[in-house]
Amino acid sequence: MGQKKVITKESESDGAVDAPKKTTKATKKKVVAGTLYVEATFNNTRATLTDKSGNVLATTSAGALGFKGAKKGTPFAASKTGGIIGEKAASMGVKEVNVVVKGVGSGREPTIRAFMANDIEISGIRDMTPVPHNGPKPKKPRRV
Repeated sequence: MGQKKVITKESESDGAVDAPKKTTKATKKKVVAGTLYVEATFNNTRATLTDKSGNVLATTSAGALGFKGAKKGTPFAASKTGGIIGEKAASMGVKEVNVVVKGVGSGREPTIRAFMANDIEISGIRDMTPVPHNGPKPKKPRRV
């Protein structure tokens, strides 16, 4: 079958210890004002924090926090979502936000209440829930 080659590595360093590589964390943006978008559906609650020009700074949802199934749509999961996004906003230095709420789920208010617990002022709340003017066309009557 042949002989196996064994390669031995010689140490190339001359006794000098290499300096450890610097691992610097990217500095987070310091933002004073922003917009909080809350989308509360029957199945989940999502919260997104943006600056005034619309660039996303932080986002989270009940599903991302580990809630599964029907528990994602509960007010408790929504309050946890609001608390997490509030902590992220406070660490960025956000002082005031404008809130835009979309959807008819049970997590609309708990998300905002948990967000306010981080001493961030809310300058206004807008409801942007889509409302159909006429809705879809109904099915034709069944002929038997």
